[in-house]
Amino acid sequence: MSTQDSPHASGPHRPHQEQHPPKGANPLRRTSDRVEAWCSGLLLLVLALGLPVASVSAGLAAYASTMRTVEAQSAERHLTTARVTSAPEAAPGSAADEKQTVRVSWTGKDGRQRTGTARVPLDKIAGPSVRIWVDGDGTVQNPPMSASNATATGWLTGVLTAVGLCAGFVAGRKGVRLALNRRRYAQWDAEWDLVEPLWSARFHG
Repeated sequence: MSTQDSPHASGPHRPHQEQHPPKGANPLRRTSDRVEAWCSGLLLLVLALGLPVASVSAGLAAYASTMRTVEAQSAERHLTTARVTSAPEAAPGSAADEKQTVRVSWTGKDGRQRTGTARVPLDKIAGPSVRIWVDGDGTVQNPPMSASNATATGWLTGVLTAVGLCAGFVAGRKGVRLALNRRRYAQWDAEWDLVEPLWSARFHG
């Protein structure tokens, strides 16, 4: 066996392979940094999954509730013709659709004469009679809500729910960061208490 083939032959040593951190790993990244990233990711996931569901559910619930009110008001209120008994003079420059309180009288379903006050647009009280809304007891009421009111309420509730969830996400993320920062500051103080005497000794030696 030749010296070249001998397992004990001398020769240049193969350099040791340097240990590199895994790809994408940051050696300066602390455990608290990873915790913060995980919490932020979890909150973002909850927001992404929960925001559409919560907003749509809240909007539909508000719409359904308002529609029940619309149906109830439409069932118990009806239009009737009333006679204007007295009306104050409109202020100069008043808009035609501006409402004004007037006294009116009308005949109820029971045949009895009733009186009351109603808010009527100025352009509706030019004549001796106006149309007013009354309930089953003969009390003057506002016009019943419409389906468009229910739709608007549903949309508004859904949007406000989405805004509230976004605000909760931001508050939760800031809360996690604040708690972790307090822990970091405490760790830095503890480490400085150990290092500071050695550091100071270098200037007093």
